[in-house]
Amino acid sequence: MKNLTVNKSKIWELLSEYRSLAVMVVYAVLYLTAFFYLEQRKVSYHVINFKIDEYIPFCEVFIVPYIMWFGYVAFTVVLFCIKDKVEADKLVRFLIAGMTIFIIVSAVFPNGHHLRPRVFERENIFTDMIRHLYAADTPTNVLPSIHVYNSVAIMIAVWRSRLFSNHRIVKCGMLFLGASIICSTVLIKQHSMLDVLLALLLSSIMYSIVYRKETVREKRDVIDRQSVH
Repeated sequence: MKNLTVNKSKIWELLSEYRSLAVMVVYAVLYLTAFFYLEQRKVSYHVINFKIDEYIPFCEVFIVPYIMWFGYVAFTVVLFCIKDKVEADKLVRFLIAGMTIFIIVSAVFPNGHHLRPRVFERENIFTDMIRHLYAADTPTNVLPSIHVYNSVAIMIAVWRSRLFSNHRIVKCGMLFLGASIICSTVLIKQHSMLDVLLALLLSSIMYSIVYRKETVREKRDVIDRQSVH
């Protein structure tokens, strides 16, 4: 009985220490459950093709950064939750807010596009990967793009975090990968440009909310320093 009490105490200590990670894991399960439900339901959807989509070329090699997104987000969230808990808390709130809005939008406004090529001009390992992606993921529930939104969230966290302050090459590499992932969403015809623009808009709104207190505090510090001088 004593050992059981000790184990429970250790578990609660771990949950308390890595609270943001625990919250993100629980939320991920709920999010994926809702997402797959929305993917499988049979409803008519609004086609959201954007005029500019017609001028964006198909480039199958960008399937690589598109798939790397899964590791990009998961690795960064875990890293921050362990090494930079202050930034992790903001990152997790940023991610959860946007992903929840995406689920709500998908539920009340079913959407999709008709951008995917019916045949590929070339056959190679990249088109094979895209063919598997197309089979596993329907071109519905794409507005706003979570690939774009979460990539922006990671890029903001990487830019702000003390973890990368002395690692400029790693920092630039992480930002470059994030930008590549954003570009990949339209270059492999997985998303419309409208999805991307709305994801960027949502990111800017959530940034002003999640980081607002810190921004106000920074401005006050500047005013205080100026008043002293």
